[in-house]
Amino acid sequence: MINRRAAVGLLATSVLVSACGTTTAAAGRGDAPAVPARMPAPRTPARAVWRPIPGLGPVTTAAIPGQARQAVVVTGRGRDSPVSTAVLHERTEAGWQSGQIWPAHNALHGWSGHHTAGDLRSPLGVYTLSDAGGLLADPGSRLPYDRSSGFVSPGTGFEGEPLAGSFDYVVAIDYNRRPGTSPLDWTRPLGPGRGGGIWIHVDHGGPTHGCVSIGKAHMKALLRALDPDRHPVVVLGYADWLAR
Repeated sequence: MINRRAAVGLLATSVLVSACGTTTAAAGRGDAPAVPARMPAPRTPARAVWRPIPGLGPVTTAAIPGQARQAVVVTGRGRDSPVSTAVLHERTEAGWQSGQIWPAHNALHGWSGHHTAGDLRSPLGVYTLSDAGGLLADPGSRLPYDRSSGFVSPGTGFEGEPLAGSFDYVVAIDYNRRPGTSPLDWTRPLGPGRGGGIWIHVDHGGPTHGCVSIGKAHMKALLRALDPDRHPVVVLGYADWLAR
């Protein structure tokens, strides 16, 4: 027979082990169920942040085709400035990945939303890039490349700089032209009055008539990077316009 004092001692030392390994004293009865420790609430995974193209506002961003996975963004210093920069952006699962910033030139008088032949302004907008070519041999272009002696640029530029070599490498911007043809094709779907022959080409150190120009090494890098399977485009404009 267990006396009253022994029974109290047994009750005091009765413990239960919880599911998480902690001990819990029995309350009142020795056969009371264990109280499991509360498990921490699962954390909600952080939502991935989509990286947009820096400097582009919602209007300009919406103009980029959904299938485009490469975008060359040319950002002018101002509406009437011939000085700009160019950056190749690659679209990934997390958003747009920016490449190096390349110094660039655009047309002498800046930019226009209604480019016409001889206005000495580069056209604003988003355009596909489908064809390339040049005076020199193909440096490894993924775009169709037309090597031709027709890529000549005689004379001097607006600041007296020689233009020789400007068309060693070119990428045709699909403004008022027929995609899928050589940059030298002069078909003008919008008519000759709307200009044409708008290219990305080798920089000669000064403003252009309407094209965009970057350094020769950068042109070679661009030709090797642009992939028709990634549906490349070029985004042209001055900073304030692009930020709309």
